[in-house]
Amino acid sequence: MLFNSYPFLLLFLPMVLGGAFLAASRRARLVVPWLVVASLFFYGWWDPRYVPLLIGSILFNYLAGESIAQRGGARGGRSRWVLYAAVGANITLLAHFKYAGFLAANASALLGLDVQAGSITLPLGISFFTFTQIAYLVDVYREPVRYRFLHYALFVTWFPHLIAGPILHHREMMPQFEDERRYKLDFDNLAAGVTLLAIGLFKKAVLADGIAAYAAPVFESAPHGHAPSTLEAWGAALAFGLQLYFDFSAYSDMAAGLSKMFGIAMPLNFDSPYKAVSIIDFWRRWHITLSRFLREYLYFSLGGNRRGKTRRYINLLLTMVLGGLWHGASWTFVIWGALHGVLLAFNHAWREARAHFAAGPRWLRRVERGAGAVATFVAVFAAWVVFRAEDLPSALSILRGMAGLNGTVLPPPWLVAIADAGRWLATQAWALPAPFVRWVATHVATIDASMPRGLAEGRGAGVLISQAQLAWIGALLSVAWFAPNTRQIMAHSDAFIGVTGTSATLAGLVWRKDRGWAIATALLLVVALMSMSTTSEFLYFQF
Repeated sequence: MLFNSYPFLLLFLPMVLGGAFLAASRRARLVVPWLVVASLFFYGWWDPRYVPLLIGSILFNYLAGESIAQRGGARGGRSRWVLYAAVGANITLLAHFKYAGFLAANASALLGLDVQAGSITLPLGISFFTFTQIAYLVDVYREPVRYRFLHYALFVTWFPHLIAGPILHHREMMPQFEDERRYKLDFDNLAAGVTLLAIGLFKKAVLADGIAAYAAPVFESAPHGHAPSTLEAWGAALAFGLQLYFDFSAYSDMAAGLSKMFGIAMPLNFDSPYKAVSIIDFWRRWHITLSRFLREYLYFSLGGNRRGKTRRYINLLLTMVLGGLWHGASWTFVIWGALHGVLLAFNHAWREARAHFAAGPRWLRRVERGAGAVATFVAVFAAWVVFRAEDLPSALSILRGMAGLNGTVLPPPWLVAIADAGRWLATQAWALPAPFVRWVATHVATIDASMPRGLAEGRGAGVLISQAQLAWIGALLSVAWFAPNTRQIMAHSDAFIGVTGTSATLAGLVWRKDRGWAIATALLLVVALMSMSTTSEFLYFQF
């Protein structure tokens, strides 16, 4: 069941909300089991065959956590082996469903054998609920803690996060799930939650789905030998990067809004990553809970930066390679992760080298910050090409196009406009140097000679990148760069854990429970619902 579907919005959500509020007003202890059952139903809507898998995972990890806690965690001798066995079982389960086919294909290619993994369907959200529970087990080992089973089950199955995150942390969520007062009907929570839901639904149905069509043609034609020109390649890369940005931002907003309706705050998972001024800054803003998991449970476990600079960079690279592999069983994801690992290593090395020099005047710091933002943006979007492409040759073809190596072909209307501007410049001999005027006239003649007669006269129409695509890219980049983000807008709603306050410049845009915001929310909902002619999955569902 998708958040951006009519069955979810018009049937499931009202029924679950109504049942929770009714139970809270009469028998508060029934709210948690009601929400657990509702979350399992939500998960089973996709494929009920995998509900037992989810339940089995919850039971196994809860019992493993109890066993570790009873043995005293890190202070107990045998608890370490329980932790190793439990984490190993989780990784084995994830590897079977997510990587068996990938491993079999590579073993076949490497060994020359016919290794078959069989037909395996990837259960939705398996990476998210597996990582959530691995983090829980490691934390219980480090500092033993025990919870009631139903609260733990709700922590894992909580439907707003179950399919595509964020990756929840038990110390942030369990105290909320255990507080029965949170589940009572609260119009402030409802108003804030509906606003977040409306913002997210608009981002998904209007913005992300609106630009999606401009990314697909180039990425789908590249495996068949099409070498995109510079404009085509950049148009596709920008379109996909913006589609992914608003798609993931939409899910994060909707998840937080749905959770807030029930009185539960969620961790911030998305914070304007395209405003980042470095790769380090980018990963503090993009998929924040995954970055936290990789840092605290993988990078630190590998030794972090405690064993010298060389080991630190190796640990960064390994962490990001595994983070890339988490996204999918494909070499393109591995390479994408490795690219970010290398970029992070260079970023840390630059920071260390830069620290030995004076900060310089303010204008120089601004130039450095601007150069960092541009370099980060280009690097992130180039890496997105590898992330999106079907295979490495397709990615390289598009990257060559972005670098101008496939040729730069301008749409005919652009050529007409350039030729017209050149003809005007050629008439300004009185004000321009004669060599420049001759150079312009020569190139205008070349353009005229290269175009059919109708185009040279300004009557042609064909384009390689449409005005609509340019308009979409320009509009969405403006939103990503200059508009306040959801964290800033909803700063006073307590929808995100630990996020409070806002800057004075945003005071007029901060959400509040009043008529103006009610009207704005209603308009966003109406436009989004009218745009849902087809239901499209969130991109992070495949991970």
